[in-house]
Amino acid sequence: MQPNPLPLTRDLVLIGGGHAHALVLLRWAMNPLPGTRLTLIDPNPAAPYTGMLPGLIAGHYRRAALEMDLVRLARHAGARLILGRAEGIDPARGAVHLAGRPAVGFDVASLDIGITSDLPDLPGYMAHATSAKPLGDYAGRWEAFAAAVDAGEVRPEIAILGAGVGGVELALAMAHRLRGAPGLKIALVERGAETLPGTGNRTKARLAAHLARAGIAVITGATSAEVTAEALHLSDGRSLPARLVLGAAGSRPQPWLAETGLPLHQGYIAVDSFLRAQSDPPIFAAGDCAHMIHAPRPKAGVFAVRQAPVLAHNLRGALSGGRLRAFRPQRDYLKLVSLGGKAALADKWGLALESAMLWRLKDRIDARFMRMFHHLPVMPPPALPRPAADGLAEALGEKPLCGGCGAKLGPGLLRGALSGLPAPSGDVALGLGDDAALLTVGGARQVIATDHLRALTEDPFLMGRIAALHALGDIWAMGATPQAALVNVTLPRQSEPLAARALAEVMAGVTGALSDAGAALAGGHSAMGAEFALGLTVTGLPGDRLLTKGGAQAGEALVLSRPLGSGTLLAGEMAKAAKGRDIAALWALLARPQGDAAALLAKAASAMTDVTGFGLLGHLDEMLRASGLHARLDLSAIPILPGAEALAARGIASSVAPANRATLLGRVALPKDARTALLYDPQTAGGLLASVPENQADSLCLAMQAIGHTAAVIGHLTVIDKGPAISG
Repeated sequence: MQPNPLPLTRDLVLIGGGHAHALVLLRWAMNPLPGTRLTLIDPNPAAPYTGMLPGLIAGHYRRAALEMDLVRLARHAGARLILGRAEGIDPARGAVHLAGRPAVGFDVASLDIGITSDLPDLPGYMAHATSAKPLGDYAGRWEAFAAAVDAGEVRPEIAILGAGVGGVELALAMAHRLRGAPGLKIALVERGAETLPGTGNRTKARLAAHLARAGIAVITGATSAEVTAEALHLSDGRSLPARLVLGAAGSRPQPWLAETGLPLHQGYIAVDSFLRAQSDPPIFAAGDCAHMIHAPRPKAGVFAVRQAPVLAHNLRGALSGGRLRAFRPQRDYLKLVSLGGKAALADKWGLALESAMLWRLKDRIDARFMRMFHHLPVMPPPALPRPAADGLAEALGEKPLCGGCGAKLGPGLLRGALSGLPAPSGDVALGLGDDAALLTVGGARQVIATDHLRALTEDPFLMGRIAALHALGDIWAMGATPQAALVNVTLPRQSEPLAARALAEVMAGVTGALSDAGAALAGGHSAMGAEFALGLTVTGLPGDRLLTKGGAQAGEALVLSRPLGSGTLLAGEMAKAAKGRDIAALWALLARPQGDAAALLAKAASAMTDVTGFGLLGHLDEMLRASGLHARLDLSAIPILPGAEALAARGIASSVAPANRATLLGRVALPKDARTALLYDPQTAGGLLASVPENQADSLCLAMQAIGHTAAVIGHLTVIDKGPAISG
């Protein structure tokens, strides 16, 4: 999220995180095209490498070994990542339609969305079966099934629809993983007259022998009629016991492509030798979703990998008016088929060889490919100019400035700046020092607050939603009902068409969050600057009880509505150290409103605040200073976001965390460990912290948990003593 010194003029959108696009991102990171805003759209934070799937199913690999972390990869390439599912594309308007959010505009787009082996027309399939492609859901389902078999909770009965190479390979892998399980039954069901269509006779014979040795039944010429929770029913009346039904029957294009108007061949995007959609030059396609009219080939990952350099070159050419390069695929390729155990069969030119050495060869090839994604090179920061003013290097620090609340000024600096200001007067009944100011106008009361964030994600829609909910936290913390908002948007320098696209996405995120909270957008201001930033001024109407940071009583319990660790996770994401799945979970949490939790707490709380830039300890200390109390925390009870504690243990922290810690010197007596470090962590859209009667604390947490919040009792308040204000 470093400022871009050059204006953005063209939008390149990659739809899907398949192998070709992943390799394009690696190349882009090393040589980006100035003036281009690069966007990656995928519903998942990680994309699996299909070549290692049989090894995962057999138990030879952990899932992380075959996943490309799209969050880290996007950060590495300087791309904005949108975790969303594409469900349409409008070539004429240059827009990608996504589920649950506004369209994303493009000047040049590329699709690498893979294929599916779903069988939606088979009764019971969508409810009781899983598909080999896309393999993300299958991998998770298989891990749970295998664990249940190991625990004796489910019978090891499996039916696989499709006896091509993929189905056979997965059957052998599952048989190897579950070998020795009592009652193991695996059946391959093929609709055609023979198994392994398209393979040579020698390969067929060898694989058939392996199936027989593994005790895998092969049923040909059979049509499936229905899938239930316990069986696969065939059209001839037979029923196969099956607690896991896997669809591996060839492949189908993603069904939404049929509605795009793109040129298709049997449902796949028809592309020319430059990998362009035939009738839509600004749109490219690669991998399994594309059909090369000039050189038809079977669906295989090897072609996607080899398309990547040509695709990367041609995307740059389409964006800058450069010449395009033709892709010429090889006619045949080496197929290495896993045999369950650590052995593989090589199939090429009609020959079939098998050995453990071939598996080791395959393993080395796969490991070398994945190493490119698991060990992303560190991009050096720009060199400092020489000469430079004294203190410049120290002011820059060793890492980039964080986004969200991690970019705020330290609490000590703010307190010093505010200390000399005059006390509120006139219509301002409550002002400096609380979450929101209280205005009294003509006998009516209104609370007002403002907040401003440096972007923590380059997804404008998501950033708009998070910024709005973050600002509303001050209103909810006062026990008030959100009313209206003004928004201030700063966009990086870009052309008017790109600015219009970005602004539309931002405002959709903002207005959606405000609408969910019952508030209205009343206006705002926009500007261009060095980087993306967003702020809101919000108002609310207080109820009968106005909650402040003061008013807490000794003996009350402290309740926190949301886990800690967002600042550390965001700092880890910037450093490419956080796991993509943890960041995806964080984004989903920050986009979740807390008005319902605030409504529950406001009925019982004597004091409340929201945990934001000063961290849990900083905001708790404000409550203690206002009420003259001491807090004893139960460190083990404080909820922590997945991945945050591991990052903190590695010394990763947000930009303002050291200032938060320095401000509380002498006020805190807690162990110096990773968990405690997270208590100083600045939170964006953080949880509500409330002091509530002891006898209501547990029931309030249960009520919040019932509506989806990770609420917990984290400590208690006592009469202040001579020691530190906060202890464990």
